[in-house]
Amino acid sequence: MPTLAVWTPDDGLLAAVAPLALAVAGPDATLVADLDEAGPRYPGDGSLADLAVDGPRRSDLEPERRRGTAVLRNGGISAVAALEVVEALVAGWPSVVLRLPPRPDPDLAGLLDRHRIPLVPVIALPPVDLWPDRLAEGAAAVMQPTRWRQQAPRPGPVLPRPRGGSWESLLRGRIRSGDRWVRAWRSVWEFPWR
Repeated sequence: MPTLAVWTPDDGLLAAVAPLALAVAGPDATLVADLDEAGPRYPGDGSLADLAVDGPRRSDLEPERRRGTAVLRNGGISAVAALEVVEALVAGWPSVVLRLPPRPDPDLAGLLDRHRIPLVPVIALPPVDLWPDRLAEGAAAVMQPTRWRQQAPRPGPVLPRPRGGSWESLLRGRIRSGDRWVRAWRSVWEFPWR
């Protein structure tokens, strides 16, 4: 069961959209679970907080269909308080994308280590990397937000500039399957993160 943890420290909008694009490009039915208690209010019923309080039902722990994307917004609960639910979701879904908060959290790092979940830093690369030391060493998924192409500062997939409407479609839950930017996220699933 592939699970990836997405961490986008610098850009709130990219942090909201990156997990959605990664899930849509995923190999199977994919769940996005937001572990940031201050995260975006994704559309849809229910939240991680609801599951932690009420307990998950069987239908929450496995997909109804073999393909497609489901999004579970956070609802204002810490990842530590929802740890049992998160572990059950990771065990039940074919593919999971965990959206991490922008600040590092040692408890989340422990969860990722215990379950051997790769961390995928996602950064937008300005024409000049003004903060070369902002991320720890290692691979990152790099999005080129401008037409100007440059070498990525670290190994990892390089994502093209999104076309108009890509982000809005994802945020509204309208998936455009032929979207070039969304398709490019397949390379993130295929990259050897560990």
